[in-house]
Amino acid sequence: MKFRNVKIVFAVLSLFATLLACTFPSANQATEAPGTEVPATEQATSETAPPAQPTAIQHQTIPVGLPENQSGQAGDFDSSSVLESKTAIGGDRFTFGRFERPFNANTMDVYYSQLDIVDTKVFQDDIWIFGNMTIKDLTASSSSTEKYALELDVTLDGKGDWLIVALKPESTDWTVNGVKIFEDANDDVGDIQPMLTDENATEGDGFEKLIFSAGEGDDPDSAWVRISPNDSNTVEIAVKQSVLGSPKKYLINMWAGTNLLDPALFDLNDHFTHEQAGAADRGFEFFYPIKAVYEIDNSCRMAVGFQANGSEPGICPLPQQEQSGEPVPPGSSCPEGYVLYCSPNGCVCRGPSTNNQFP
Repeated sequence: MKFRNVKIVFAVLSLFATLLACTFPSANQATEAPGTEVPATEQATSETAPPAQPTAIQHQTIPVGLPENQSGQAGDFDSSSVLESKTAIGGDRFTFGRFERPFNANTMDVYYSQLDIVDTKVFQDDIWIFGNMTIKDLTASSSSTEKYALELDVTLDGKGDWLIVALKPESTDWTVNGVKIFEDANDDVGDIQPMLTDENATEGDGFEKLIFSAGEGDDPDSAWVRISPNDSNTVEIAVKQSVLGSPKKYLINMWAGTNLLDPALFDLNDHFTHEQAGAADRGFEFFYPIKAVYEIDNSCRMAVGFQANGSEPGICPLPQQEQSGEPVPPGSSCPEGYVLYCSPNGCVCRGPSTNNQFP
């Protein structure tokens, strides 16, 4: 009987120990930090939350209209009739840095009217420099590679110092989209002979310093582009004078092109040989037609803020040359009312009353 009571007591104690083991956490459970598990609802929210949106650029200074008085004007050869009439192409002189090549390479049987500059004007006010270039037909079928540009030489040594490049604009509203400003900080544009072809191809990097891109830069209002509200075939580019060092005088010309309108390839006639580039004028039989340098057009340089003497590299013809019909430097162009006609023997600016045939 006594032994039976002992067995009962032992059974009760075993049951009590089992109950205690189930009630208290194990050693492993006790070491876990409470509250570390993320509730399922919070976890789902953190994974599906959209990323923070970048802060929109706040523009303070936007161009309005162009000044009433222009600071310069230079016409450019109209290549639209070349395919039909087979006339000579004026204004294309590779060795002088002048290009009249709104055509495809090699066959020159496709004309790109959206790349053919026919007139250029420059305006300025206290804040802006405006480049105004009229294209033969800006509305022609196009691609995203079409670009338009201003090149400025503020040191007047023939070497371009600044290049403002804009993708083809889509409306008459000013926009910074697709606009970039490049600087030649190491002064290698133009190589040894500015605007002229050097003997050996350059290893320079052109306009190598990007200081503004679509609103990104020290000044988000640095440069803008639009289609002129007065002419659907005119591209207008505005650049702040302060960004360029507020030059009192400068030389300026304008460009239209596609892939070859590349800041790293300036000057083009130093990065390609004449044999590689070809020529647009049939008079240059050894080099004709255009080859590696194609789908590009530029204008002669206008002098702003000073009186040009005619010796400046790339300068447009002077007034006495325009009206007298005297020979002008190869690669030059003429202002409104006069057309540049070129033959292998040279170029002449002729007015509307002059017979438009070569001598």
